[in-house]
Amino acid sequence: MARRALFLVLAMLAAIAFFAAADSVRPRLTPPERGRRVAEANGCFSCHGPEGVKGVPNPGRADLTVPAFSSALMMYAKDAGEVREWIEDGSTEAKRTSRTWRTEREKGALRMPAFEKRLTSREIDDLVTFVLASAGEPAPEDSLPAAGLERARDLGCFGCHGVGGRFARPNPGSFKGYVPPWDGSDFPELVTSRAEFDEWVESGVSKRFAANPAATFFLKRAMLHMPHYRKHLQPGDPDALWAYVTWLRALPASTP
Repeated sequence: MARRALFLVLAMLAAIAFFAAADSVRPRLTPPERGRRVAEANGCFSCHGPEGVKGVPNPGRADLTVPAFSSALMMYAKDAGEVREWIEDGSTEAKRTSRTWRTEREKGALRMPAFEKRLTSREIDDLVTFVLASAGEPAPEDSLPAAGLERARDLGCFGCHGVGGRFARPNPGSFKGYVPPWDGSDFPELVTSRAEFDEWVESGVSKRFAANPAATFFLKRAMLHMPHYRKHLQPGDPDALWAYVTWLRALPASTP
């Protein structure tokens, strides 16, 4: 009986260790990233371009091209509710009541499809969040976080972290297979303090990770590596960047 009890205890501990390890490598995708993947899986980028940044030509229309999320969104949708209408119904109620808009729409070779019956409510929520994030919405109003957003853009941070630092683009060989977004739940595991944030920005890795053999194994194996920006920073950049990341992480977990 004692051996059996010991075996059961060991089996339970092994199971706990297994599930803990499995949870540590489980992707923890944010709503904007989930929405990006929904968009990619459902053909949105076929017309709006990769990640919705540049629409393809649309012969017959006065505007000539399919609108991009990043630059033209507010010309078509004034808020999250109207973005949802476009996704669910292929247009907004206000547009459908306009004879001029309907006539113009008929001239175009491409027309926005309706996804309400193809996507779940959560998928639509995530897709709305992705579209807004691609357009840079919401944006900080305070000057310091706004300056941090601008400097992150100028330094090329969004090339890997996505617009606003909110996407999880693939990074083969890394621990979870993607570049962690700044507003995700992976971030606190990588950055435990302001001092550690500065280390990542200035040196491309924190002292804690550089001293950890397991961490360095995955960092070296990853295809994409965090650059070291020490020589490229301007006075006040670390404060501004930290202010933006802090502002971003204070947003509701799911927007809208």
